Amino acid sequence: MTSLDRTASTPASTTLTIARVETVAIRVPLGREYRGSHYRMTHRSTIVTRVFTEEGIVGEAYAGDEDAGLLEIEAIIRDEIAPKLVGADAMAIERCWEVARPATFDILRDRRLGLVACACVDAALWDAVGKALGQPLWRLWGGYRNQLPMISIGGYYDSPVSIAEEVADLQERGLAGMKFKVGGLDPATDADRFRQARDAAGPDFILAADGNQGFTRDAAIEFARRVDGLDLYWFEEPCRWHNDRRAMRDVRNMAGVRICAGQSEFSAGGCRDLMVDGVVDFCNFDASWSGGPTEWRRVAAMALAFDVQMAHHEEPQISSHLLASIPHGSFVECFHPDRDPIWWNLVANRPPLIDGHIRLSDEPGLGWELDLDYIEHHRVSGA
Repeated sequence: MTSLDRTASTPASTTLTIARVETVAIRVPLGREYRGSHYRMTHRSTIVTRVFTEEGIVGEAYAGDEDAGLLEIEAIIRDEIAPKLVGADAMAIERCWEVARPATFDILRDRRLGLVACACVDAALWDAVGKALGQPLWRLWGGYRNQLPMISIGGYYDSPVSIAEEVADLQERGLAGMKFKVGGLDPATDADRFRQARDAAGPDFILAADGNQGFTRDAAIEFARRVDGLDLYWFEEPCRWHNDRRAMRDVRNMAGVRICAGQSEFSAGGCRDLMVDGVVDFCNFDASWSGGPTEWRRVAAMALAFDVQMAHHEEPQISSHLLASIPHGSFVECFHPDRDPIWWNLVANRPPLIDGHIRLSDEPGLGWELDLDYIEHHRVSGA
């Protein structure tokens, strides 16, 4: 069973009065533990948010992949954001975003929790607006294209399959490339692992490296120099967090590699500083982690002025529309189905990949049909 058709029979509503906001938290166990440079994942989680309007249109989105703090995020939406939005016009996106923003102001609470809560609501509001206007969000946000290459995040440590086997599996699934995990071992060993991926993939497969802030500045430079000639597309968040802006700038300038960063920033202002300081070639600001599509689009506008390309950390259900809408979007990221069962199972009408590309439909809003049985099966008890 999939999401009900909640669009109005006649598009182009001039107002959308918010009647209520509902959420469902879901948590899905992974088949094994996934280990990056300094973190481990055993579950994939998200919050399905629905904004009901008096006009009959329902905005629906899932956003955020927070496992720790899942129910706290849901409580913030329910207790702090939703009551302020009831009666508001969903078409007034900027005002709704501003009304929700105080959820991020508590200095004694992990600020990311409030940001994800805001993002959940913001994404659902945009879906409602797209449905009201009868337009898909990729077109409403700019309409530059309706398809982009899709790459998978992989190369996790302690994998039960070899690097060559993993690459072959991704190619068989039709993906255009891979973002390969590094930063958990010494630069020489990680460079050898990356070389194995390139040897297995051949020259036409996109290969980026994702350090997850695992290297020191000097180790990151060493890794980049060791993989010189292996067509490293970008080097993502290579350096440890405490001085990463200056360290990444040094890696970019001294090793001559393209740097991708932004997912760890909390705001458009943080991404602005990455651009002003000449740190990044790609900004992978995460709408679902940092306040929603409204804030992401502000970053994208700045990036165009700085000749920086936009990426997006994970979340293909949101990022595909955002990246396709602009001229400087890069790749849509996903995981292997075992690492992100939500994207591969919750979205009932997920389009097949064609020549490594995901192609978005003309369905209004986000256009996704969510599997209601899957949601119910993985609903967090007590949510």
